[in-house]
Amino acid sequence: METPLTRLVGVRHPIVQTGMGWVAGPRLVSATANAGALGILASATMTVDRLRAAIREVKSRTDAPFGVNLRADASDAGDRVRVMIDEGVRVASFALTPSPELITELKEAGVIVVPSIGARRHAEKVAAWGADAVIVQGGEGGGHTGEVATTVLLPQVVDAVDIPVVAAGGFFDGRGLVAALAYGAAGVAMGTRFLLTSDSTVPDAVKARYLAATVKDVTVTRAVDGLPHRMLRTELVDALERSGRARTLFQAVRRAAGFRKLSGAGWLRMLRDGRALRHGKDLTWSQVLLAANTPMLLKASMVDGRTDLGVMASGQVAGVIDDLPSCGELVERIMKEAEEVRARLAR
Repeated sequence: METPLTRLVGVRHPIVQTGMGWVAGPRLVSATANAGALGILASATMTVDRLRAAIREVKSRTDAPFGVNLRADASDAGDRVRVMIDEGVRVASFALTPSPELITELKEAGVIVVPSIGARRHAEKVAAWGADAVIVQGGEGGGHTGEVATTVLLPQVVDAVDIPVVAAGGFFDGRGLVAALAYGAAGVAMGTRFLLTSDSTVPDAVKARYLAATVKDVTVTRAVDGLPHRMLRTELVDALERSGRARTLFQAVRRAAGFRKLSGAGWLRMLRDGRALRHGKDLTWSQVLLAANTPMLLKASMVDGRTDLGVMASGQVAGVIDDLPSCGELVERIMKEAEEVRARLAR
């Protein structure tokens, strides 16, 4: 199935696996790439040296194109961009709007720039700056999310820009892919669906929690970092929502110390990153600290399997997923179903 996305990045199928922290590592990314979709390596939880090693590991597992997701507001974003360029990464994905200078630097090096956005005006802005495509995430998507549903946001963005648009938020099967194409998208991006595969390194007990969830168990909360965050409702989420300001500050400082030790980031860098997160938002400093080290809350679940101590970012589709196929099986199933749906519509 050829679309502007497949032609742009050189993959066989118009499907993107998103860059989920602690989840989208070399094994998942290479399995996705080998299945003919675009795998995105999550780098925000890695040191710069670990990022270089992870890129080389992916390249040792696959010859197919893949991408790397970056935090545009990170103080070492420039260093990470240079690693990507040095290692010949095909696609740069961004969770926040990258600067025009960053986009120019990547494009001049031949890297395809694909920011993720949650509003039409953001898509218009990055398109004007030279982005090659955009991933549009509606409110159904996991992690930090907006309030506008994909079915409303997607056509807005498709009508507003002349670059390929990839739809995210609420997709998990071939029917959704065909629906996105009907809206004018060039493909779909999925996070939770790829998290729930046999190639994902997320602990089995955590995957079981996702599979057991209903759509009502996926909630949006501001208790974690002051921003709307879609995740599974757990005892920790309930406790954070009940916590007072003093206890929240204590937990934030404790987890920030843990993230600093793990990532090698100094307190000064963490404060700079926190200030960037706070810019333009009405956040307390305890919320800023939580936002800056939310990776520790995710690591507790996604790596350590401690669902009692961590959070589990999740799209609403977790409530309708009930199996753990390999990435190859998943992509093949989606494409087969998409072709069947298109044939049925043609009849």
